[in-house]
Amino acid sequence: MEKKRIWGIVSICFAAAFLAGCGGNTGENIAQGMELIAQMDYEGALDSFEAATVNKEDAQMIYRGQGIAYMGLTDYENAVLNLENALSLSDPHPDPLDYDINYYLATAYYKGGQIDKAIAVYQAITDLAPDEKDAWYLKGTLELEQGKTEAAQADFDQAVKVNKADYDLRIDIFCSCSKYGYTELGSSYLQEVLADESLRLTDYDKGRMNFYLGDYEEARVSLEKAKDSNGASAASLLGQTYEKLGDYNYAASVYSTYLETKQADAEIYNQLGLCKLKVGDYEAALSAFQEGLAIEGNTALQSLQFNEIVAYEYLGQFEQAKAHMEQYLALYPDDEKAQRENVFLQTR
Repeated sequence: MEKKRIWGIVSICFAAAFLAGCGGNTGENIAQGMELIAQMDYEGALDSFEAATVNKEDAQMIYRGQGIAYMGLTDYENAVLNLENALSLSDPHPDPLDYDINYYLATAYYKGGQIDKAIAVYQAITDLAPDEKDAWYLKGTLELEQGKTEAAQADFDQAVKVNKADYDLRIDIFCSCSKYGYTELGSSYLQEVLADESLRLTDYDKGRMNFYLGDYEEARVSLEKAKDSNGASAASLLGQTYEKLGDYNYAASVYSTYLETKQADAEIYNQLGLCKLKVGDYEAALSAFQEGLAIEGNTALQSLQFNEIVAYEYLGQFEQAKAHMEQYLALYPDDEKAQRENVFLQTR
């Protein structure tokens, strides 16, 4: 969830900046480079940005694109270099594109092991834009990783203060706190919402708050009421709630019913596949993951690809698993879980 928020933030910021016009000649080579990044062809993207340089297209957008491409290649040193070059071309008064680049820069610093520099970037963002709640949240998350709980809590408080009704943000805070062993702190941000009767929460919001707090019976009651009006998100959480309650067959029926009656959804296919893995129906699991992968432009691609490999392993199809793992690691070379799984696969 944290990763989704980070990449979602920068995508939204870029869209705002791009639509507002970035100045200069953005050009077809830059557009092609960004399209190749979307396809995870980072080497090809760098070639396009090199062509954009020769063509004298917008220099700031070229550096930005190169920075993102190097991030995709896990070359964080060159990512930082190019993103810093992009910022050096900014005007004195920051615009949406500058914030966009800073979010990427902070991520590149963090992925490159320079956590203090990443925190400093988020601090710079909040100094200039105190209502930038995502920067407060991300800064707090990195402080949690360093064990600075008081500083993290102060930043989380600032984030929710910007918009107390941003329940997605509160759930992200809970997940970050849980990840680093501070579940009690994270729970307080959800309990505060449930305790405030003036908010008049929807059944969906009540359900998801209780789900993350571990009150699965309460979550089930609310999410059953919300499942017809809150789309894939409610169906996914309702299914996961039944899984937590130990009823995997009913959970699978929730996912299957949604997929039969609503539009195809990659994340629901992913959940269905995971559920089938748990009950030992590996063929059905593999089929679900592959159905999800067939949906173009889905946001669960990496998870589906990894889970497809796991399904092949359970089926004893190790050559297939090895071939897919090679492709997977070419796209996601810094996935430590996949690296460990690959070591196991090489022994089969």
